Amino acid sequence: MFQSLVTLAPWTTIFQICNLLLQLFLFKKFLYKPVMNILAKRQAAADAQIRDAKQSREEAEAIKAEYQENMAQAKAQASQILANAQQTANARSEEIVRAAQAQAVEIKNKAEADIAQERKQAVNQIKDEIGDMALEIAAKVVEREINSADHQALINEFIENVGEAR
Repeated sequence: MFQSLVTLAPWTTIFQICNLLLQLFLFKKFLYKPVMNILAKRQAAADAQIRDAKQSREEAEAIKAEYQENMAQAKAQASQILANAQQTANARSEEIVRAAQAQAVEIKNKAEADIAQERKQAVNQIKDEIGDMALEIAAKVVEREINSADHQALINEFIENVGEAR
């Protein structure tokens, strides 16, 4: 019994070899080539996706660089606008201060002139009143003869009238 299991039958071996070659041919034709085509297509698709991803990344980096450049320009413009506004505000405030100082000097000069004018008017008015009083005193002196008591009374009256005139 062991002999029938270990023996080689030549026709069986030939059929087995033919069967093996036929299977290899069929596997190669119907399995290996389609699988290789599918793998090649998948490889091509993966390569295309990688290529597209690299291109998208490069575009994104270019857009990012442009954005950063635009932001830097915007910041520079904003700082320039702020500096211009600050200079304008400073110039305007200096102009307002100069105008206020000029107006204050003008008001002070006008007030001094008004005070001087009123002082002159007051002095002139006092001079007129003193002259009128002197005339009255002279008229009273002429009307009567003055003794020392009358003279002192006239002086006191004159001093009281000058005090009231102020």
